[in-house]
Amino acid sequence: MRRGIGTLSSVYFFSLFLLWGCAPPANLSEKPLKIGIEASPAQLDPRMATDAYSERVGSLIFSRLVRLDSSSRIKGDLAQSWEMSGPLTYLFHLKKNLRFSDGDPLTSEDIQFTFESILDPKTASPHRKAFEIIDHISAPDPDTVIFNLKKPYAPFIMNLSKGIVSKKGVLQSGSDYSAHPLGSGPYQLQEFLPDEKIVLQANPHFYDTLPKIKKIIIKIIPEDTIREMELQKGSLDLLENALPPDFLPFLEKDSHFTVIKSDGTTYAYLGLNLQDPLLSRLKVRQAMAYAIDREMIIQQILKGLGKEATGLLPRNHWAYTSDVEKYPYNPEQAKKLLDEEGLTVQTGSDVRFKITYKTSQNDLAKRIGEVLQDQLKKVGIQMEIRTYEWGTFYSDIKSGNFQLYSLRWVGIQDPDIYYDLFHSTSLPPAGANRGRYASAQIDRLLEEGRTTLDVEKRKTIYQKVQKLIAHDLPYISLWTFDNVTVLKKGLNGFIPDPAGDFYGLKDLYWQ
Repeated sequence: MRRGIGTLSSVYFFSLFLLWGCAPPANLSEKPLKIGIEASPAQLDPRMATDAYSERVGSLIFSRLVRLDSSSRIKGDLAQSWEMSGPLTYLFHLKKNLRFSDGDPLTSEDIQFTFESILDPKTASPHRKAFEIIDHISAPDPDTVIFNLKKPYAPFIMNLSKGIVSKKGVLQSGSDYSAHPLGSGPYQLQEFLPDEKIVLQANPHFYDTLPKIKKIIIKIIPEDTIREMELQKGSLDLLENALPPDFLPFLEKDSHFTVIKSDGTTYAYLGLNLQDPLLSRLKVRQAMAYAIDREMIIQQILKGLGKEATGLLPRNHWAYTSDVEKYPYNPEQAKKLLDEEGLTVQTGSDVRFKITYKTSQNDLAKRIGEVLQDQLKKVGIQMEIRTYEWGTFYSDIKSGNFQLYSLRWVGIQDPDIYYDLFHSTSLPPAGANRGRYASAQIDRLLEEGRTTLDVEKRKTIYQKVQKLIAHDLPYISLWTFDNVTVLKKGLNGFIPDPAGDFYGLKDLYWQ
């Protein structure tokens, strides 16, 4: 998961005014916080985590060397300060008296171990590519860690926002570390029943202000209607981006809840297998892009809680450009492109070809799939929808077992994400180029972009990347989702994160 930049709406600021009106209590609350999520985290080892819920829950368990605040500015987490010694050397000074949740000291050796283990091929970390730029890491004393790079790497500090693991804990638990994660974040894992619940307990050794709520119970509830019912009857206290838009008007009128809406950075897209005989053809991908009525889906299915996307980067990102090829709804253009490819309607039917679309069992995802199915049918593409429970679905996507699928990228921050998604060497498990896209020109630009330190030069490079990707369509861009959080009245201190991160839950309190 990557974190992104968002502009918060006036509703957000008004809500913050209301929530800040009460001072938080000084004592730890015994009343738990109960939240609902759609799917189990796949991994609680931050070196291995790639799905959104693994990252979100992990942010409460693991501290990081640096993290991004709600405005996506880099700030020290375990790091007190840092400096560069030339373009290749980064020296970090740690805060004093850091400890893991079991009370053991957290030192520079643990930070060194975390990133060296990510780089170790035996670990098979999906984040390895992001850190191959490191030449070596040293820990000259318990409070200092030094990274030496092979060459300049612009997004290096931002990429260091990975959870720090305990060297001792990993060596003791081995491959079972995800089931017994030992971190230094505001909470520690008390219980994890996959597909049922996660229970977190406040970490008494957390270096910063201790959480005001002693326990967080995270219930895993795949069905939208069940989550809404649990909220209504008081079994849940908070839902963040976990309710269909249809439910919101009723909740907004209910005096028992506060609904907060804010601009988000979560990017929805269609992923395509470019090794597929049909989808490897550019005009087929372009025709599919023209066949989709994004604005209708945003207004009728998402109830206006989204904005059309032209690419991965949010509109207010420093590298964003709107000067890219766009695909407004145009079914006639879609038919023309398919005709040019020789994919004409078969005799006795209205079908040009058939394709299989994979998605999760989430109700909203299924509804969106059904609308896409109807829209593609109008240009002669018969799309079969196959739904799977989250673990099976995500495993298929990571392994490349798909023709067409829909997913989201959560928390896009640095444009170097394009390297992970589209460089020809970023194939799973080392990267997330799941559609097997390959372009020598894109490879060259992405390599240049990550070694260029000048921001304006990087901006120029990534604007070229955006134009090429919009033309080649390894992804078909759909929209960015607005963030929507529903809280039970009496729950205060909530500050929405543009990427929907859970770290801010540590600041909640019951009034």
